[in-house]
Amino acid sequence: MGSLLASAELTSAGGVETLVEIINRASRPTEKSILESLATTDPDLAERVRSQMFLFEDIVVVDDRSMQLVLREVAAADLASALKGVRDDVRDKVMRNLSERAALDLQDEIELLGPVRAAAVGEAQARVVAVLRTMEESGQITIDRGGDDDLIA
Repeated sequence: MGSLLASAELTSAGGVETLVEIINRASRPTEKSILESLATTDPDLAERVRSQMFLFEDIVVVDDRSMQLVLREVAAADLASALKGVRDDVRDKVMRNLSERAALDLQDEIELLGPVRAAAVGEAQARVVAVLRTMEESGQITIDRGGDDDLIA
């Protein structure tokens, strides 16, 4: 995959949007590896790809109402695994968009999990992001990606 990324034929094969779609469907370790390889071979392209991707940690930019809708669709076990070892701001975003009782239950479930393999955490995060992407594609939620198309309340 790394050699394909450095190819000048990328634009004729579908462009950055197609590459982002492929990377978004890859496992978390593969996604990370591809982005790191791309950053060393073509930093400008890597930045363009990153700007169009949505990573689990990006949930901090999702508005609270949309986040609440997403959390209703995510399995509690996936959410607990996905939150293992994440930054505090990511965990806080999720917790403050749950009811007080649900947040306590989630915290308990996270603690009961104990150590979790990084691959399992990445898979759980990918499932959460998949729900988010599906809801965005169907128009149920809108994610402000910082572009020119600002939302007006």
